[in-house]
Amino acid sequence: MSTNLVLVAVVGVLFAAGVYLLLERSLTRVLVGVILIGNGVNALFLVASGPAGRAPIVGLNDVDDMSDPLPQAMVLTAIVITLGVTAFLLAMAYRAGQLNGNDDVQDDVEDASIRRRAERDEVSSSYDDSAGGTMDEEGADEPSVLQPVVQPGPDGEPAPVGPEGEQR
Repeated sequence: MSTNLVLVAVVGVLFAAGVYLLLERSLTRVLVGVILIGNGVNALFLVASGPAGRAPIVGLNDVDDMSDPLPQAMVLTAIVITLGVTAFLLAMAYRAGQLNGNDDVQDDVEDASIRRRAERDEVSSSYDDSAGGTMDEEGADEPSVLQPVVQPGPDGEPAPVGPEGEQR
């Protein structure tokens, strides 16, 4: 079986352009990127299905000359999925244009504050290193029933406890 190199190149270009556009902040460009990737998937199914054959109708053609109907069904399914995602992204872009006047995706406020804290090498106010470094959904651990026994250090203060409960 020989592969059509032109179709392989088209698949690569469609995927590359689609991924590039998906990384943009404009929802319109994201939409075009999704459409390009969807078309790239369809072309990939064409490449993977092998050479063209006769219509897959039993009794009309010889079985050895028939093309495989599964890739055709997969392409139809991919077209429907791409259409649904396109309609969803069009609605999101339209609504963003109504609310903001443009379709750019804005930074999340919480993401920006986390980025600033990371640049300053700070920890969150709800982070408690003595609790093992894990928090629950509300940001604070509830005290467990079994508390480890903390031996006082040489200065009378409790010795620091590591993440596994060991004393340091």
